[in-house]
Amino acid sequence: MSARRIDGTAIAAELTTKISAEVARLRKEHGLDPGLAVVLVGSNPASEVYVRNKTAKTAAVGMRSSLHTLPATVSESDLLALVAQLNADPMVHGILVQLPLPPQIEPQKVIEAVAPAKDVDGFHPLTAGLLATGLPGLRPCTPSGCVRLAKSVHPSLAGMEAVIIGRSNIVGKPLFHLLLAENATVTVAHSRTRDLPAVARRADLLFVAIGRPEFGKRDFIKPGATVIDVGINRVPADGGKSRLVGDVAFAEAAEVAGAITPVPGGVGPMTIACLMLNTLSAACTAAGLPDPAL
Repeated sequence: MSARRIDGTAIAAELTTKISAEVARLRKEHGLDPGLAVVLVGSNPASEVYVRNKTAKTAAVGMRSSLHTLPATVSESDLLALVAQLNADPMVHGILVQLPLPPQIEPQKVIEAVAPAKDVDGFHPLTAGLLATGLPGLRPCTPSGCVRLAKSVHPSLAGMEAVIIGRSNIVGKPLFHLLLAENATVTVAHSRTRDLPAVARRADLLFVAIGRPEFGKRDFIKPGATVIDVGINRVPADGGKSRLVGDVAFAEAAEVAGAITPVPGGVGPMTIACLMLNTLSAACTAAGLPDPAL
């Protein structure tokens, strides 16, 4: 069996085209100009790449983008003061503080400082509570992108057996609630799960977000399953270079799965597209307009 390759880049492009059209309509009809503020602390190379991609995509869909760069030595109080300033700015509809942060800063304090109405990352405890209870609110970008990718293969996830490997607050836990809302039957597995491959093989939908390069092998995959690889890891390659791989051993998994996301080109582009969608949604809410159903 040769698995269908789920093209996250193409699916994300379709979504961002719709977002761009909606941004243009809102500006013309309501004078609404959605704005995203991104805060980057220090000079982590991976973070700089992520931020560059996010700000470029924001501009590409016609939204305002502002980048706030702070030195790695910045104090926690100064960072919190910047977040408070952005919270109070009516031209800023979404705030994203790029993680990780330097050791002198407590990430949870920063996450909780972002106004929930502008929490386009979906990390605030109030945002998480709204998701867990099924109430309207902003949804975390990566889990939302994962669900959209799964639905590109299976328009309805109702009744499907889903297994998530990984229980982080960023992916595993919110993805659990999003899949429940789609009426899937969901199991969350992790490092303490007994006979993890056997649990994974139950899945019609397998989501792997464990942060270990090529952890998911052939024996994790039920024949014909849809596999969403959330990981992105840089590993050594020939010639002293490096390459990007996911949390799934793609080549061998693709021989068993029915459909699978590549790394890169799978979940990553969808995460950024869903960030754009969250910024648009936050702007509409702030203006008292209906949330666009895109």
